[in-house]
Amino acid sequence: MAESGHANPRRVVITGLGVVSSIGMGVEEFRRGLRAGSSGAKPITVFDVEGFDHANGCEVEDFDPERWIRHLAVEHLGRATQYSVAAARMAIEDAGVAIGDWRSLPGLISIGTTDGESRDLDHLVEAEIVHGPEHMPPELARRVPAGRLSAAIAQELQLSDVEAVTIPTACAAGNYALGYGYDAVRSGDAEYALCGGADAMCRKTFSGFYRLGTIAPDRCRPFDVDRKGILTGEGAGVLVLESLESALARGARIYAEVLGYGLNCDAYHQVAPNQDSVGRCMQLALENAGVKADQVDLISAHGTGTKANDVTEARAIREVFGSRPPRTISMKSMIGHTMGAASALSAIGCALAITEKFIPPTINHTTTDPECDVDCVPNVAIEAELKVVQNNGLAFGGNNAVVLLGRYDGVPA
Repeated sequence: MAESGHANPRRVVITGLGVVSSIGMGVEEFRRGLRAGSSGAKPITVFDVEGFDHANGCEVEDFDPERWIRHLAVEHLGRATQYSVAAARMAIEDAGVAIGDWRSLPGLISIGTTDGESRDLDHLVEAEIVHGPEHMPPELARRVPAGRLSAAIAQELQLSDVEAVTIPTACAAGNYALGYGYDAVRSGDAEYALCGGADAMCRKTFSGFYRLGTIAPDRCRPFDVDRKGILTGEGAGVLVLESLESALARGARIYAEVLGYGLNCDAYHQVAPNQDSVGRCMQLALENAGVKADQVDLISAHGTGTKANDVTEARAIREVFGSRPPRTISMKSMIGHTMGAASALSAIGCALAITEKFIPPTINHTTTDPECDVDCVPNVAIEAELKVVQNNGLAFGGNNAVVLLGRYDGVPA
């Protein structure tokens, strides 16, 4: 984590949210979906699933990129890039920003991803195998570079005084991107940041998880004794970050304040989570945010629904928070595992939970696994006053990222 070079680091708040998800397009639909405990699970149609015994996923439906992408040629953008650009446009509009006012200000765009444009890579490889390399479509090859997920946002919004980075730390990448934006705005290096994550479903990733034996046959059931794995999902979440002074000066709605974050890499195993490392990352986040464990009201868990992840994460939570931890939910039960978008969409859910005073449920739940032993708010959302919410992102390779968000109560900057 970078330390601010300024004597008085600025407070950083979230003022805009953009969502592309399987349970809703835009922040209002997403909020309604979370409150209702909606499920995005359905049979996969975006790639050929012949040969798989089961193939449910959480696809985005009714996505019209031209509604949100107005300056770039949509056909020149891969699906994940379309999602990231659309979510950024939504977030800017939700923040009530006249984008022209920010074009003269230094900014940051940070987008996390797991797969980049692997859907296009799938099609390129198929074309090579079936027809030969000379028939690989050049227009797909031009769409593949992962850097386009962030650079295309700058191009679409005509933001030239920005650093545009794509962060490839897999399933924790959205939180990494948020932490990067928080540091930039807090230190004064950037006046605003557009942060989040994006991924599109692809055969490559589904097949990989299937071979690992971690794809659930029908539903994702985090923390349930009968859980059988993940459902792959897709989408994007982008958050507008700016200083508290900036938000107050323009009369912006403030969803939440970013209090701090923690990062670590355990260097332990390519796919198996490490309890000590996960616990240490949560502790780092608490220390960075200046928050005590007993001040956290809710944890949005990584909560994949696999046997190993849920037990390891729950044990790490009890290691940090004691025998009676905060309520611990998994939004993946509703939207699936959206890879690089996962912790970004969860951060948006956390901000909405703070603002709207509710806790989203963990759906598809019957009986909590005694080895997990958390209150996962089964199946039905509950009303709650939340002051501090923790958002966990855990990734393959031991890359962990935890972000703390807090309610803004009108205390001056």
